[in-house]
Amino acid sequence: MAKNWWEIQVICDPALEDTIFWRLEAMGSQGISSQRKASHRLVLAYFPQSSFELLDLAAIALFLKQDALCMELPPPKATWHLIDEEDWSKSWKEHWHPEPVGDHFLINPAWITPPPSDRKILMLDPGAAFGTGAHATTQLCLESLEMRLVGHDPGPIIADIGCGSGILSIGALLLGAKRAYAVDTDVLAVQATVENCALNDLDPDRLQVQQGSLDTLIRTLAEPVDGILCNILAEVILDLVPHLSEIAKPTTWGILSGILLDQSKLVADTLEQHGWVVATLWRRQEWCCLNIRRA
Repeated sequence: MAKNWWEIQVICDPALEDTIFWRLEAMGSQGISSQRKASHRLVLAYFPQSSFELLDLAAIALFLKQDALCMELPPPKATWHLIDEEDWSKSWKEHWHPEPVGDHFLINPAWITPPPSDRKILMLDPGAAFGTGAHATTQLCLESLEMRLVGHDPGPIIADIGCGSGILSIGALLLGAKRAYAVDTDVLAVQATVENCALNDLDPDRLQVQQGSLDTLIRTLAEPVDGILCNILAEVILDLVPHLSEIAKPTTWGILSGILLDQSKLVADTLEQHGWVVATLWRRQEWCCLNIRRA
């Protein structure tokens, strides 16, 4: 019997789209897509029926309304219904198309033949892991990687904390990084990263991924890294900051995102207390990306 899924449809103000993406991913969505609907955006998200009840879905709708209220935006309209496995697989994929990011990348779904392009083709099948390249924080990180890596030799060694689909590690390798060490607490993310490494014809020795977090890297890295990538929630980043120096050199830089603009000062202050300097802050909608270096 086919596995059933809840499909949540959210019609929202375009300014609320990125927040809705992040909220749904944080609550366990296993596939998110969006499309234009007149002057609004239609966000589609999918949750397994086996782990979500109607009460959970009602809670999600309430959180989305609260997020809109905090941002002084019109509340979104959320509805949901059950679909089977085959419909879920088709539904979210059919709305995701090749997307240029920054000056060098084209994020290309694995099930679509890449169009002719002089950009670096980053093939991606996120599976149940977060990270399709559609979210503002992911795009900010990829653009920051371009700034750090394009035209710079030799290729750095990267740590990717909370790698999700592996999109940032793979992007770094395509731009010339020598090696990436990726970790994620979700075993599905580890699996997605391994598979996406193969999709991009990268030597698996260049992208070494394991289940865990920063403490795993501290235990297993043979030497400090040149760059640190971290695109997760600000609350998690704050817990990691005191220990980042344990995998860093005096010249190590970092790219941190998943941070709301009103959280950026607290994160920046915490970084400075632990020997880091925020070199630049890039913003997209209410999200920001901190490019940092050692003090």
